Amino acid sequence: MSFDPSKFDGSTMRIGVADQLSGVPVAPAAAADDGVDPKYRAKATEAAVKFESFFIGHMLHQMRAGTRVLAAEDSVFKDKINEDMLDMADNLVADQLAGQRAFGVADAILRQLLPPASAPVALAASLPGRAAPANIAEPQNIPKTLNRAK
Repeated sequence: MSFDPSKFDGSTMRIGVADQLSGVPVAPAAAADDGVDPKYRAKATEAAVKFESFFIGHMLHQMRAGTRVLAAEDSVFKDKINEDMLDMADNLVADQLAGQRAFGVADAILRQLLPPASAPVALAASLPGRAAPANIAEPQNIPKTLNRAK
């Protein structure tokens, strides 16, 4: 497989830095009546995704540094040539993973910053004359042991 530069369209490339993620749609579909300002939700989501990108990028950087330290003197991993390009590539990978919420860090942050999605249902159930849906209090049927063979 060969690369044909005449068919390359650079307009679809992303820059890959975390501070430019604002154009990426990463916010989950929110309930219209959850009581959270949409601007606050968007800013909180963007900040959470940026932090996840920073976290993943830092982790990749530390992994690469650890590989460099543990490599033998004549190893190709010991060479510092193109270290800046590898850091940029790590940041691109981190941005892509954070945009997909692959690690769940952004979701954990948003769970702390935003009210739970079932808050309107619980609020409606607490009002007089309203009954809670039957599936809210039902426990999940999860086996106590994951390995049933033992």
